[in-house]
Amino acid sequence: MPLHPRARELQPPVDRRLETPRAAGVAGIAFAVLFVASILLLRDQPAGGSSGAEIRAFYLGGHANRVALVGVYLVPFSGIAFLWFIAVIRNMLADREDRFFATVFLGSGLLFVAMLFIAAGVGGALLIAVKFQHEPLPSADSVLLVRSFAFGFLFIYAMRMAAVFMIVVSTIAMRLGVFPRWLVAAGYAAALVLILNVSYAETLILVFPAWVAAVSVVILRTSAPA
Repeated sequence: MPLHPRARELQPPVDRRLETPRAAGVAGIAFAVLFVASILLLRDQPAGGSSGAEIRAFYLGGHANRVALVGVYLVPFSGIAFLWFIAVIRNMLADREDRFFATVFLGSGLLFVAMLFIAAGVGGALLIAVKFQHEPLPSADSVLLVRSFAFGFLFIYAMRMAAVFMIVVSTIAMRLGVFPRWLVAAGYAAALVLILNVSYAETLILVFPAWVAAVSVVILRTSAPA
């Protein structure tokens, strides 16, 4: 006998559980690719000691500023991919997650994304102002100041948060035995380098995306069906 429409409304809803999409497993690899690409594109800007002619050629030229602008727009997508990567790690931990480590884990990850966005926003501020707001060309001193701010946020703050994130994830993985020992050791070593580093060696930025990509590969391999 068919149910009355009112009776259908009173029936309890079907239990529908959200399942982690398979594509989430590649989030770390996507972050690594987008992050490295955006950094490489953004670094091709006038240095602090650039002459007026070099600054004019960059901001008024066609190719160079478009390349840097692409880097500015890639950064938000790398941040989004990293948020998915955080979700993948939490899904892997499931109910074994510890509150203390979970707090530091989420805090350091979110602060890294925030510092990354600030660095990219500051680094692309002059380019956006000239290209879209028709502001006058910046002076060499303005270029130096903006470049220093962007480097400071990226190297001093974002990379330290990345190091804390690596330490926490490596510690959790070691205690639960979800990562191979070489990956845990690599995470600790890389985090130590990023924390103690006091230089602006640009190659050190590649340490973090390389580690994230390695973690994603391990997760994909261990979660693949036999």
